[in-house]
Amino acid sequence: MIETLQLRLSPEIAYNELRLTAEISTLLHIDINRIKAIKITKRSIDARQRNIIINLSVSVYIDEMPVSLSLIEPIRYNSVVGKPQVIIVGAGPAGLFAALRLIELGYRPIILERGKDVDSRRVDMARISRENIVDPDSNYCFGEGGAGAYSDGKLYTRSKKRGSVDKILTIFHQHGASEDILVDAHPHIGTDRLPEVIKAMRKTIIQAGGEVHFSCKVTDITITDKIATGVKTADGKEFSGAVILATGHSARDVYYMLNDKHITLEPKGIAIGVRLEHPQHLIDCIQYHSKNGRGKYLPAAEYSMLTRVDDRAVYSFCMCPGGFIIPAASAPNQLVVNGMSPSSRGTKWANSGMVVEILPEDITEKYEQHGCLKMMKYQEDIEARFYEESNKTQNAPAQRMVDFVNGKESKDLPGTSYAPGIHPARIDKLLPSFIANRLQKGFKEFGRKSHGFLTNEAILIGDETRTSSPVRIPRNRDSLMHISISGLFPCGEGAGYAGGIVSAAIDGERCAEACAIYLSQIKA
Repeated sequence: MIETLQLRLSPEIAYNELRLTAEISTLLHIDINRIKAIKITKRSIDARQRNIIINLSVSVYIDEMPVSLSLIEPIRYNSVVGKPQVIIVGAGPAGLFAALRLIELGYRPIILERGKDVDSRRVDMARISRENIVDPDSNYCFGEGGAGAYSDGKLYTRSKKRGSVDKILTIFHQHGASEDILVDAHPHIGTDRLPEVIKAMRKTIIQAGGEVHFSCKVTDITITDKIATGVKTADGKEFSGAVILATGHSARDVYYMLNDKHITLEPKGIAIGVRLEHPQHLIDCIQYHSKNGRGKYLPAAEYSMLTRVDDRAVYSFCMCPGGFIIPAASAPNQLVVNGMSPSSRGTKWANSGMVVEILPEDITEKYEQHGCLKMMKYQEDIEARFYEESNKTQNAPAQRMVDFVNGKESKDLPGTSYAPGIHPARIDKLLPSFIANRLQKGFKEFGRKSHGFLTNEAILIGDETRTSSPVRIPRNRDSLMHISISGLFPCGEGAGYAGGIVSAAIDGERCAEACAIYLSQIKA
């Protein structure tokens, strides 16, 4: 017999298997020895009140053992050797999930990735911190797994109408992610574990007959009579097939290439600001309403902040509990920061992007000459300004939080997780006033809502500019092809249709399905 229960428990019971079993036996009025297994199917934390509650959905096996404790049935990937091929530009989540879906549908994916495999790119990322050297094709943004490979692996998304979130999580789990991602309300894999998952996906693609090429930079799309028929690479190779363009939100050279070919693009709203870093213990105390922090059982606390200032959103982005800040420039002469967390979320720092919404109409006339690329040029100029202020290194400008709000220079700075180092600077002056003023007002509002959040124990590290693509590659709503180029499927974050690992993966699957329909119609 299987009983399904919805439980609200203290952390001490919810996270202790023996106490959980005893609690359930009491609730069901049965001998504890009759409970043969407990399968947790959903878990979330309710921290709205002083007494923290863990919500659990469980299946209780009474007098019988489950056939399997696994929550999923694995997806089968059959051979696609000799099948029609599809070119996928980019091996981020959109590209990888497009490839896996194409295999399911009986098509052979050919992935072309400008960067290196997920292990080799580690060396290039280390050089950014140690030597201030940014390889434009191998960094935190470019390489196998895309920008998400080394940025925590957060899998929470609100994009649930366009595809199956559960299927995406299932595929991650099938390739090595913890079963916890199928259970937790805010799942994450962790930057220390995600590379192994990505390698397992690559293995699946290759074993099924697909191909994955690294250090293979696409420099042109072959277009004949407004039909995309393949691509050309920097080393002179040509690949034929319909094209899924999944290059990520930082591939600026791709936007320039498309613009030079007069392929329609649009400027897109973005968000720009800083990384805000607090001591994790302070965030635990605030979020869990306890001066002792999270205690023995609770995970490192998260937060989410949102307000509107002068008709623009000011909000937290990509919150990383127990994490660290990284140098995320994708080319020389840039300074950009981002955040990530290991699977344990065990560092002593918490960070998040704190950003201001910017719409194309907010940009001054100075940028109008750049047309559809004006938002990208705005990004570039801010990154260059921070880089110049940092004496052309990755040692980032920083300012204590209250000092920023009050427009004061910080005389000293606390310790930080940011490996290249920080130095005191007037971030309130480095950021455009449009952004700085709204952040200052937003921080005051967050401090009123969450006592202790606005503090000089926290520091701002700048700049955070890569929240999303500054360009949208417009596509047909039904076919998902570019509005004027058949056989070209703009996909994921870089095309302006996703905002995170899971939403990019969903869009990759959708583009694969649309591409399969397109190819079947051509064949017919």
